[in-house]
Amino acid sequence: MYFLYDTLVRLSWLHLKFIALFHPKIKLFVNGRKLIFETLAKNISKSDKVIWIHVASLGEFEQGLPLMEKLRNDYPQHKILVTFFSPSGYEIKKNTTAADVVVYLPVDTLKNAKHFMEAAHPDLAIFVKYEIWPNFLKVLHEKKIHTLLVSAIFKKKQVFFKGYGGFMRKALKRFTHIFLQDETSQKLLESIGVNNSSVNGDTRLDRVSEILDRNNHLLFMDTFKKDRLCFVAGSTWPEDESILIDYINNAPKNLKFVLAPHTIKNDKILGLAGAISKKKVLYSKIGEGNVDDSEVLIVDNIGLLTKIYSYADIAYVGGGFVTGLHNTLEPAVYGIPVIIGPNYKGFKEAEELVAQKGVLPIHDAWQFGELMKKLLENQDFRSKTGAINASYIAKNKGASIQIMEYIRTLL
Repeated sequence: MYFLYDTLVRLSWLHLKFIALFHPKIKLFVNGRKLIFETLAKNISKSDKVIWIHVASLGEFEQGLPLMEKLRNDYPQHKILVTFFSPSGYEIKKNTTAADVVVYLPVDTLKNAKHFMEAAHPDLAIFVKYEIWPNFLKVLHEKKIHTLLVSAIFKKKQVFFKGYGGFMRKALKRFTHIFLQDETSQKLLESIGVNNSSVNGDTRLDRVSEILDRNNHLLFMDTFKKDRLCFVAGSTWPEDESILIDYINNAPKNLKFVLAPHTIKNDKILGLAGAISKKKVLYSKIGEGNVDDSEVLIVDNIGLLTKIYSYADIAYVGGGFVTGLHNTLEPAVYGIPVIIGPNYKGFKEAEELVAQKGVLPIHDAWQFGELMKKLLENQDFRSKTGAINASYIAKNKGASIQIMEYIRTLL
């Protein structure tokens, strides 16, 4: 079976190399992998001690970051190696100070896995959430390198729990220990004979709880918000904006709005700005406009949203009218109500916070308007709703501490 899998991976790689000629993102995926082993040779010597952390993309990197920071603090003699599968994560975090070396993960052939292990020679390997690569896990197991899967979550529909999933089940069983987000996942693993797991929660909750300890001050937001209530909509898609824009154009004067779209291409930003009739300003034009007199601020920049949420009295998180709800925890940690679209199934924290009524789903513009009216007119309702979110994060953080306790038994 490994021979067949290896052959399929090689054929897929050849196919991707062809597609890369026409597709910019696939080109990054392919070209970025050309210098993996050269980069490892330059930055990791035979005498170095190494802890390897693999993530799929940006979201999993953020999930693994609390562990990276604790590992760097507790094991300063080890180099931290981070690998990415996706260009969208690698391109943003390739210069992160959380790691000593950042590279792409080679495609999962047996030859690549052996070469990578020779070059990196990790004392410990940590995979985050979903990343399960049979050849890499096989070589790690053969070399007796402790390998952890952290913040994992499993669903019955996954291949591991199907009759034909024996090959992937075998890969799954090679982990030294699996740290899970919930008990449902543990029961699913036990049903296929995987008993080396524990339920510890999601390290993302540790990550977002640390946000409160940072300096979230933004001078332009002080000037923009002043003493007014502020509504912040983050990572919005056109489907979200079609509901938000009509409300914004007819909203009461005492409410300020911040829109941080998912896509910040110039034509999209200009189209969004053109649909808003109220006085607005782009973040990139703040120096040319009057930010304090504007009622709407459009953030055409990446990296500010987490801090901007600290100024919100009410937040909206985009993606719930398409297929990919964005991060609800970042605004929730500030103890404010969070509104989302209707498609949140499969997002564990969103499901739980909807059940607890801290995150509030809406299905259409009318429902959004009614909910906003209630939140704005009823301060007690607004405060209690936000408190549910803050309490949820405070009660469920601590996964990275438990994982570190386990790691100390290995290193």
